[in-house]
Amino acid sequence: MSELGAFLKSKRAAIAPESVGLPAVGNPRRVSGLRREEVAQLAAMSVDHYTRLEQGRVTTASDSVLNGIATALRLTDAERAYLHILAQPPVRSRSADPGGAGRPAVSTLLRDLLEAMKDVPVLVIDPRGDIVAWNDIAVALYLDFAEMPARERNMIRMLFLEPRVRGMHQNWDEVAAVSVARLRMSVGLMPGDRRMAEVVSELLDRDPDFRRWWGGHEVLATDTFRKSFDHPVAGRMLLDWQALTVAADPELTMIVFTAPPGSATADSLRMLGSWAAG
Repeated sequence: MSELGAFLKSKRAAIAPESVGLPAVGNPRRVSGLRREEVAQLAAMSVDHYTRLEQGRVTTASDSVLNGIATALRLTDAERAYLHILAQPPVRSRSADPGGAGRPAVSTLLRDLLEAMKDVPVLVIDPRGDIVAWNDIAVALYLDFAEMPARERNMIRMLFLEPRVRGMHQNWDEVAAVSVARLRMSVGLMPGDRRMAEVVSELLDRDPDFRRWWGGHEVLATDTFRKSFDHPVAGRMLLDWQALTVAADPELTMIVFTAPPGSATADSLRMLGSWAAG
């Protein structure tokens, strides 16, 4: 089954029939959630068209059809955007690397900026989540990225498969679930990318938690989140991260970790910065 079909099937299965005015049992009702014909009725489209879309026999659809399906399935804004991405795949840019072998170059100005941000951990990642640059305090917060093989230096891979990173997250379940949902959106935006497929394949093969969340077809597009760390040097820290696009190179994203001014975590960050500088 195509990703589009699997996504639609998972979302209609999650809707209780009675929530849209349909009987929960009867006729008989052999499937959980909504039937295909019920989704088609709610979306004001033919059953045949919806069935062919879910089965992968139709790979594109108009905005009006997709909006009708999104409304029928009560999709969130992120899920609605993802549905459009799957049914209307984005055109890859010339700089996109379908083989995943190339990495965006990090400019000297961006590296100078990272060096100047001595009290704020910053990572620079590419569209696949591979870490391509960092500052000293980010090393102090996480680990020495330079010692890792480049293909293992990936944000979500480390979250699941690097014991030091996985163990330091006190709210690991929450962070991991959100990260998987963000990854699904990224995969949709980069159809055919081999490096992205490699990361997903390894995680599916090696981690049951990832398999469970990936099978749920949840999608998120959030650019902010709070992480609770238990750091071996700085102790308990509540850090907010933000994903900021680098204007000079939209393929790169800065992940910036901050703490509210005057908080205990802000004090811990300053201590961590001094420790990293020493």
